[in-house]
Amino acid sequence: MSAEELKRAAGYRAAELVSSGMVVGLGSGSTARYATLCLGEKLREGSLRDIVTIPTSEETAQLARREGIPLTTLEEHPRIAVTIDGADEVDPRLNVIKGLGGCLLREKIVAYATECEVIVVDESKMSKRLGLKSPVPVEVIQFGWRNTEAALARTGARTALRCIGGSPYVTDEGNYIIDCAYKGIEAPAELAVTLNTIPGVVENGLFLGLVKTVIVASPSGVEILER
Repeated sequence: MSAEELKRAAGYRAAELVSSGMVVGLGSGSTARYATLCLGEKLREGSLRDIVTIPTSEETAQLARREGIPLTTLEEHPRIAVTIDGADEVDPRLNVIKGLGGCLLREKIVAYATECEVIVVDESKMSKRLGLKSPVPVEVIQFGWRNTEAALARTGARTALRCIGGSPYVTDEGNYIIDCAYKGIEAPAELAVTLNTIPGVVENGLFLGLVKTVIVASPSGVEILER
């Protein structure tokens, strides 16, 4: 199976967890995109009805509109039954790193409001310890970002301001992202607190204790891991 086929298998399997009448969080990224596409198909064929969804990015919102999937807001529906999202790295305790797609702030807000956070990945995203495969994206305000980056580097990270086409990447909320690479993270919870106490940091990409289910696609099939 190709990488895209693996992503599709994980996304479509996750969509099976959605039932009619649910409030659903729609994640961002290439694997979660397949779950959104599957939900659109189910709505059109009538096997799924009366769901409303909360997107974690403007890109996902646009995809949902094209697929005819009803959108709502956290203000209207503050509790979400199921969110299907992707991840950049997953450890054996189902802690994850997210944010390489640039949507970590909204993704974490939605995850925090979700009863069952479902992560869909292919097997390449599984890791013995966070930080071995993916940097930790950190969303920071633009004002004074160089000072913020210097403080992030003092946590032991190799830091890089995320850029696209030579210009800083700007999130949906108007912030920058500084990617922080570590040689493995021994104490993720302690690091998350340290990162968020730095002035200028809005949020970090460590999602700890938020994920209940991880759906992993590999050439041998789809495996479901649960906390």
